[in-house]
Amino acid sequence: MTKTYKTLLLLNSLTIYRGILDRGVIKSYMDLLSGINLPPEDFLSAYGSFYKLLTERDITDNLARYITEATLFDENSFSISAAGGKADELSETVLESVKKDCETIYNITQLCAEDIINDYKYSSDIEDITASLPRWKTGEPVDEFKNGADINKLIAFYKNNGFGIYARYKAFIWRDGGIKPVGHPDKIAVSSFIGYERQRNRVIENTKAFLDGKTCNNCLLYGDMGTGKSSTVKAIGNEFRNKGLRIVEMPKERLMEFPLLIEKIAANPMKFIIFVDDLSFQHQDKNYTSLKAVLEGGLAAKPDNALIYATSNRRHLIKESWADRDTDDINRRDNMQETLSLSDRFGLSVYYGNPDKYEFLNIVYSLAEKAGIDMDKDELSILAERFALTKGGRSPRCAKQFVESLGQS
Repeated sequence: MTKTYKTLLLLNSLTIYRGILDRGVIKSYMDLLSGINLPPEDFLSAYGSFYKLLTERDITDNLARYITEATLFDENSFSISAAGGKADELSETVLESVKKDCETIYNITQLCAEDIINDYKYSSDIEDITASLPRWKTGEPVDEFKNGADINKLIAFYKNNGFGIYARYKAFIWRDGGIKPVGHPDKIAVSSFIGYERQRNRVIENTKAFLDGKTCNNCLLYGDMGTGKSSTVKAIGNEFRNKGLRIVEMPKERLMEFPLLIEKIAANPMKFIIFVDDLSFQHQDKNYTSLKAVLEGGLAAKPDNALIYATSNRRHLIKESWADRDTDDINRRDNMQETLSLSDRFGLSVYYGNPDKYEFLNIVYSLAEKAGIDMDKDELSILAERFALTKGGRSPRCAKQFVESLGQS
């Protein structure tokens, strides 16, 4: 039995990690391995198609890493149980199947391009062509698969990083009825913030309680524009990503689909912050009623593994005019209570107001120092205040934009 044919049999024998066979590169790889007894035109076509995929994914120098990463991020009964800390509840039969699959994956990564060409049935007949074929490099597998595979390392990986797409990605968005990963999320860190420590710490402590299984609350971050409300939520997601926290942003116009999102995550062992940015409603907005039901009392109430973090420039979320209050409605007080009731259903409300002059300049000084801008403080203050006037007021965002403008000049 040739090494190539044995590798093909090993791939076909996968059980728990069989999901990797659905990946395009591995499908093409199996087509190539299956082609070692086919006529030259079929074998060369399979070889060319496979190598083309490798170049498109930039993995010609490390095929072993791609295969083992695909395995590591596969979603299956073992990875899901391990992510939830329940790997020890799996049967001995399942654990043995995992071990066998891991050994199989490692052995697969040892096959190189030269092996396949040498094992090709008609290799000697087209030696002049095969000699010119491009070769890929096998490279090194990921740490969990080096020198074989350590099931304890795999369990630790899933427990710390989650499973499937929740291990590969940390931030998501609800789109087209599904949870879609964000390939390039904002990498803002909690340590990069200046000011607003008291507000931020309240949100951080609430998040820690959530992750520890303690009493916690849905959170509304409200206040002036450019004060760091949304950035706080994103930074907290980054801060606790290695503790099983994931963020799913739900566009406010999709709040009626909240029950669908709940179905997707209710049985998931990960913890989720459902992030609704820039939240506000018009009167008689159906999304208003949907969110209100979710926050308290509805049949589609959020599961224990999810919190809602929303940001808004408005404390009471519904856009209201004086005309709304000047009404002959006999139940006017009830209508007012309805307007206020949604924001009251957030157990934690944190206010972010614009900084005063002293706080604003302190933010400017700190940002300028971080940016390596060497300027007299008095001059910096004058320029910063002038810049704030052109922007219509002081805010951390304004301070950041001002310092960035200095760096460009």
